[in-house]
Amino acid sequence: MKVIVNADDFGLTEGVNEGIIDAHLNGVVTRTTLMMNGHAVYHAVRLAKETPTLKVGIHLVLSFGRPLNKTATSHLTKADGTFKFTNLESRLTPEEMSEVKAEWETQINAFLQMGLTLDHIDSHHHVHGWQDLKDVILELSKTYNVPVRYVATLKKHPEHLLTDYLWLKFYKEGVSTELFDDLKALPYPSVEVMVHPANIDEHLRTLSSYVDMRQEEKKALINIVPDATMILI
Repeated sequence: MKVIVNADDFGLTEGVNEGIIDAHLNGVVTRTTLMMNGHAVYHAVRLAKETPTLKVGIHLVLSFGRPLNKTATSHLTKADGTFKFTNLESRLTPEEMSEVKAEWETQINAFLQMGLTLDHIDSHHHVHGWQDLKDVILELSKTYNVPVRYVATLKKHPEHLLTDYLWLKFYKEGVSTELFDDLKALPYPSVEVMVHPANIDEHLRTLSSYVDMRQEEKKALINIVPDATMILI
């Protein structure tokens, strides 16, 4: 089995960035995804360039913070300029879908302008798996020639998927150094494990409800013993 251990939220805060780098250099994290409207993007980019063994994708955002496309997001934001969507799937109008595509293109192009190589696409709160955004995400995958994190809406398009399955249980009470034992029972050639390691900083406490367990995730990811039957990629 090929296994990707992918750390979300790169760029959110400096503590998150540092925790991800630590879990890569000293643990089993193989990739991360950068959210371009995070509060520590330039810090993340610098660390990524200093750590060329860490592959970096983009963490597309629709449910956190502010859009990057300031001129074409009137249907996506609240009065305060922040995204109006939450982690709950929404039905979208044609105007909203068009603006999501423009916003996500802006986020991807901002990533590329940082001088990083785009490894893959995923999203904050898995919004790229919303049914109404299926065609948008497939088009972005084709345009930028990169795979996309597995979501159920795309399982009939394996040619565009990063892996055959996404493991979501390394979270809260599921955080364990026995991760690879859990994966052995899966009937898939390739699996992505979504993780959220971090060093806790006060800024993170103001931005996320999932805080202290990120430190526990980092500790577990550093202490996991690689399994000889699995290939980390």
